[in-house]
Amino acid sequence: MSPKVYYPIFLDLSGKRCVIVGGGRVAERKCATLIKTGARITVISPAITKRLAGYREKGWIRHIPRQYRSGDIKSAFIVIAATDSGETNEKVARDVMTAGKLLNVVDVPSQCNFIVPSVLRRGLLTIAISTGGASPALAKAIRKELQRLYGREYSRYLDRLRDIRLKVMKEIPDKREREKILKGLAASVKKGKKVQKAHR
Repeated sequence: MSPKVYYPIFLDLSGKRCVIVGGGRVAERKCATLIKTGARITVISPAITKRLAGYREKGWIRHIPRQYRSGDIKSAFIVIAATDSGETNEKVARDVMTAGKLLNVVDVPSQCNFIVPSVLRRGLLTIAISTGGASPALAKAIRKELQRLYGREYSRYLDRLRDIRLKVMKEIPDKREREKILKGLAASVKKGKKVQKAHR
């Protein structure tokens, strides 16, 4: 059987309803990432970790303190099954797939219609690494290697590039001239060395 070929995509989850089934450490990690996107997060679990309880108290998530029920995913845009029960995760998967929604079952790529990559963020720069579920450990190792190549200075540098690009798009009417300038700025970055010099 041929391996799945995934389509890389960056989703805007702002204001979208995200349901996480499970209240343990894995659900906690998923919440921490999703909170930053502006998604409306609902956690369904009889019990939750102290950190998740903290998120709830701050109003960052909604918590439904009970076991999962089929109707829970009705208005969800995206669903994550993160319980320690294979039976529960399979039930969630069946319901979500039948409803045609986005689903991630943690650590079981065969039950998902999307998988979560290992991610490196530097402000506006986001680098996502995936091995198609074959080796999350390798994806993590590659991410750590990229962390050394793309330091935190890239966050400031991209803020400047964004401002410059907006100015160039506004003030230079000639398309070819704009592309030449913008490509030149991007090409000047060599493994972060020029970035670092720009901020000295």
